[in-house]
Amino acid sequence: MVRDKLFVVKPDFRDPAYPTQRFYCWHCALMEELLASFPDLSTTLDVERIDWPRPRTGLINLLGAENQSVPVLVLANEVSGDLPHKQHGSCRLIDDKDTILAALSLRHGLPAPHP
Repeated sequence: MVRDKLFVVKPDFRDPAYPTQRFYCWHCALMEELLASFPDLSTTLDVERIDWPRPRTGLINLLGAENQSVPVLVLANEVSGDLPHKQHGSCRLIDDKDTILAALSLRHGLPAPHP
């Protein structure tokens, strides 16, 4: 992978467990807001919007069945020692929203979130 890649769920999905409701993933919505607020991110970060239902075959093929939660950031190159991450084969990934935010600051020049 040449660039970091962020996977988020497309908004406005349905869950069969709640047939009368529509949903969005609030962690993914947070990432979408960052993408909208900092459009220069598109010059250093790839983004893929995926459908909500599991199994998420594309993520499974890349990261394994145990790593199909979103949002997830797949890292393209070396990882700072301060940045916790998981590994699946040769892929390094971050699937915790707060750590994704830290990675976007460290790796892509975003300001840090205010404490």
